[in-house]
Amino acid sequence: MTASFQRAKFVSKLPETEISIFSRMSALAQEHKAINLSQGFPNYPTSEKLIALVDHYMRKGCNQYAPMPGIFPLREVLAEKIHMLYQVDVDVEKEITITSGGTQALFTAIATLIRPGDEVIVFEPAYDSYRPSVELFGGKVVPVTLKAPHFTIDWKEVETLISPRTKLIIVNNPTNPSTKIWKKRDFEALGKLVQDTSITILGDEVYEHIVYDNQIHWSLLQFPTLWERSFVVASFGKLLHTTGWKLGYVAAPAYLTTEFRKIHQFNVFSANTPMQFAIADYIRDKDSYLSLPAFFQEKRDLFIEGLKASRFQSLPCEGTYFLLMDYAPISDLPELAYATQLTTQFKVATVPVSAFYASSCDQRLLRICFAKDKDTLNRALDLLIKI
Repeated sequence: MTASFQRAKFVSKLPETEISIFSRMSALAQEHKAINLSQGFPNYPTSEKLIALVDHYMRKGCNQYAPMPGIFPLREVLAEKIHMLYQVDVDVEKEITITSGGTQALFTAIATLIRPGDEVIVFEPAYDSYRPSVELFGGKVVPVTLKAPHFTIDWKEVETLISPRTKLIIVNNPTNPSTKIWKKRDFEALGKLVQDTSITILGDEVYEHIVYDNQIHWSLLQFPTLWERSFVVASFGKLLHTTGWKLGYVAAPAYLTTEFRKIHQFNVFSANTPMQFAIADYIRDKDSYLSLPAFFQEKRDLFIEGLKASRFQSLPCEGTYFLLMDYAPISDLPELAYATQLTTQFKVATVPVSAFYASSCDQRLLRICFAKDKDTLNRALDLLIKI
């Protein structure tokens, strides 16, 4: 069979899916030597203590497969963390699974649930892995379109979108890219909508510790009607400034965890062993994650204050390490075109918020990542102020 014949016969399972906007903008930033505020990764050092712990466990010989659900000490400390934060008891053996990053946990949960014809309600703008993961298994995304500046959820609209085919609702809190946090009333409204249904909830809570101005992070774990039907996903990359380690975890009731692990074992089987042991030791110090709000709020405030000298306008940021900038006073270009111009001509790479919607929704907004050192943030601000 010739290569040309193979290409002619090959049918893509995701024909509408392109390379991610993060990869595109990061590549553009590298090509044009721009400051990369597009992709969500820190550019400052990881804790030396944490690195030393990884080295310790590597040298100790913890270099083979971990147990499929994850090592017990890490799952144990996570159960303790969940109890401390949310006053919920999670079974260490049956309800916590360590994963190769948050995105793998999300993908595996979707794979566990979705069959052809199932519908999945997603609040947009949304993290770009949700839709292709659903479509890969024959599901259909039903979007709830939220608009700037408040991105408020109309729960009556959500109710109208629920059908007999609704299998899953995906909740992201704090939300990327809108930077909003769900309030208690939002969870209560969601609980009322699903309480008499068989709908499952997938909670993307990877930014759970990055919430500002003394606001409360509410978790699906705290609402019995929701927790009994939920996967709750978290990320050590966001927790420990180690996105390249690709480690996360998922908490779910035992009946859901059983099904999740059936797929997890044939997807990645288990996650990085020495890093699991290191993290288990490291996060026993609660300050390793309780200090995150103050750490990132300082960076957020620095960038917001700096933008006041520019023509850009910042939108309120309640959580995550992202910020939305409105460039309407500067240009009428569509978001992708302006983000490209900003990267190639002005040397600051960002992400167009329209990329987080399935249908065209151009609001002249850009997302920046402020998980950078102060020098990088100040250099970016100097360039933005000159526009």
